[in-house]
Amino acid sequence: MTVENYVNTVLQPKLQGDGGWVEFVSLEGKDLTLLFRGECSKCLILNRCCDWIEQQVKADLRRDVKVVPVRKRPYFQDI
Repeated sequence: MTVENYVNTVLQPKLQGDGGWVEFVSLEGKDLTLLFRGECSKCLILNRCCDWIEQQVKADLRRDVKVVPVRKRPYFQDI
């Protein structure tokens, strides 16, 4: 499974349960750039979610990544 497919099929549904949305943007080296929308766009603890995503990718795909978060503004459900 690719990292992009993993984000779209595994992580995205989990974040949707909390009103958030994540989209794969790119993977360059170890930098995994993700676009956060909805509730994620205004989350005060987004860094914890990014750490969790890094742990999930490492556990499930055996890849070390560093999440580079991009917040989609404005701060409301925009999907």
